[in-house]
Amino acid sequence: MIIDKEAIEKIAHLARLEMDEKSEEKMLKSMNEIVEWVAKLEEVDTEGVAPLTHMTQEQSVWREDKAEYTLSHEDALKNAPKKDADFFRVPKVLD
Repeated sequence: MIIDKEAIEKIAHLARLEMDEKSEEKMLKSMNEIVEWVAKLEEVDTEGVAPLTHMTQEQSVWREDKAEYTLSHEDALKNAPKKDADFFRVPKVLD
């Protein structure tokens, strides 16, 4: 598969990108290099190789999911920059 100038222009149009001639040439070269790299990967013999589910051997640390007392209502509001009797006060973000 070869990516041509028309494909680059179509992709740029779909992505709403404005590209000059120099940028188009650079993108064309870059995308064709990616396609060539993927084609090389298809040549690799992966027979008997199990698919990866994670890129590293690290495992997530799981904790028991149980409800417990962590912070009282008063303690949570203690260091709030702005607060009412029971609530945090935050700036309005919508008109």
